[in-house]
Amino acid sequence: MKKIIVFGATGNLGAYTSVYLKELGYDVYAIGSRASDNGFFESKGMKYHSVDIANSETFDCLPQDIYGVVHLAGELPSRYNYDTRALTTSIITGTLNVLEYMVKAGGEKIIFPQTPFDQYKYHNTDKKIEADQPKTFPLLGDHSVYTIAKNAAVDLIDHYAATYDFERYHLRFFTIYNYHPNPYHYSNFKKQMMPYRMLIDRAEKSLDIEVWGDASRSKEMVYIKDFTQVVGKCFESNSKGGMYNVGGEAVSLEEQISGIINVFSKKDIPSRKVYKPEMPDPLLAKFDISKTQEELGYTQKYSYIDSLIDFKKEMESEPFALLWGKKEDFIEEQ
Repeated sequence: MKKIIVFGATGNLGAYTSVYLKELGYDVYAIGSRASDNGFFESKGMKYHSVDIANSETFDCLPQDIYGVVHLAGELPSRYNYDTRALTTSIITGTLNVLEYMVKAGGEKIIFPQTPFDQYKYHNTDKKIEADQPKTFPLLGDHSVYTIAKNAAVDLIDHYAATYDFERYHLRFFTIYNYHPNPYHYSNFKKQMMPYRMLIDRAEKSLDIEVWGDASRSKEMVYIKDFTQVVGKCFESNSKGGMYNVGGEAVSLEEQISGIINVFSKKDIPSRKVYKPEMPDPLLAKFDISKTQEELGYTQKYSYIDSLIDFKKEMESEPFALLWGKKEDFIEEQ
């Protein structure tokens, strides 16, 4: 069995990715910063190691003779109070340490997530964002230093890949949707409920839902199980790698809210849509995913409605409760 190391395995993307790669037959080692995973990964047939990616000395517990690395670790401006030093240290220094480990362990492939803010100039335009457009970053805002750090990490990975002859796959995406019992994040330096979780919450309570701005504007809605599909295809691919957009079906705000009402509201008392065209417009963005389709063989499997239905099932079953806790653990924050 080929060994794959998943850094950031206790996070949203990392947990789903670890489980999916194990199901594909890989020998998965789940790596996180938490001292304990509460036995979750062992229950899935995987080993868990606690590692601080910013401290290379903590890597000594990791296996050698590996096939690949999924590097999903690092601070996020949306999950933690904004800390520029933590962002740069965990993302830049952390990536350097991951690369040094990978080279020593003989890794052949690395997968790394890139922020779409490296293409922020094309947000809210009709232009499709192509995979290999030059990187940039916003000068202001809570994603500025984060994007600078991610861009630097991409460059480090490219340098090491060229120097040590391994394949690298950078995956650029907007929000990847999945259920987590904690519905909160940080936006513009303030803690608040994630917008789509707020809409779901209101729909469950049959409350009115406001539709802001131009409801025809659309963005791509990618479900976690399509993201993990892309990761699996990277390990199966014979391509040289590079930057790949992870996208798919563009869903208008009107369709987004209608879907949430249909899936989450009580059938006899559905939420009512209240239009507010005077309010700010929603994000308009679209990826060109032709490279991902042609080189990796990616086809989106979960439609928007399919993803909502599966999301609801996971809200009820909470398959990662042992790792993340349950929704009741976060009620006091509401």
